[in-house]
Amino acid sequence: MFTDDTIRIIGILRDSFFPILKAGIYFTIPLSIITFILGTILAFVTALVRISEVRPLIFLAKFYLWIFRGTPLLVQLFILFYGLPKLGITLAPFPAAIIGFTLNVGAYSSEIFRASILSIPKGQWEAAFSIGMKKSQAMRRIILPQAMRVSLPPLGNSFISLVKDTSLAATITVTEMFQKSQQIVAATYEPLWLYIEVAFIYLLFSTVLSFGQSMLERRYNRTVAK
Repeated sequence: MFTDDTIRIIGILRDSFFPILKAGIYFTIPLSIITFILGTILAFVTALVRISEVRPLIFLAKFYLWIFRGTPLLVQLFILFYGLPKLGITLAPFPAAIIGFTLNVGAYSSEIFRASILSIPKGQWEAAFSIGMKKSQAMRRIILPQAMRVSLPPLGNSFISLVKDTSLAATITVTEMFQKSQQIVAATYEPLWLYIEVAFIYLLFSTVLSFGQSMLERRYNRTVAK
């Protein structure tokens, strides 16, 4: 027989599951997708700048990486949301989260792109030049398709990590899954079981994304093999 306390906890978990899941669908997943797309674009541009020969741009790119790879994401979010109002710049929670995560993802993923491009043997460049291709053509037609294949697994891992890292958005009042669970904890005084529940939902999301990543990699590898 279940005790009254056990029945109460089961009821709380049952009633809180879908509100937390809904917060994940409406906030966590959109925040992850938007910032990953924007961050990937920023990362790609930064990587191209890093391997270019334009020294002023290289300096700016390195300075950007130095700042955002050298400071905690949580501190960056606090500066954007709580610090910028001191300068007269006020951001709503969700846009502040998008900007913060985008800049952070861009900084880390740029090294994935840069390493992937540099991993392509120099012979590929030489072969492209030997048939009359310009550098931009060789990059677009020969190097980047191969670099994308190399970068796909780490980018997939980066996206899965981003989904989990979005829990930090709760600190700037974005009502994503962790923030929603905190609200329910404040009303029910059951932190242990509710935090285990939200951890399970994050684990569920990560498992589905990991499976999707594996399928995408296999499909991409088959396409390249053909």
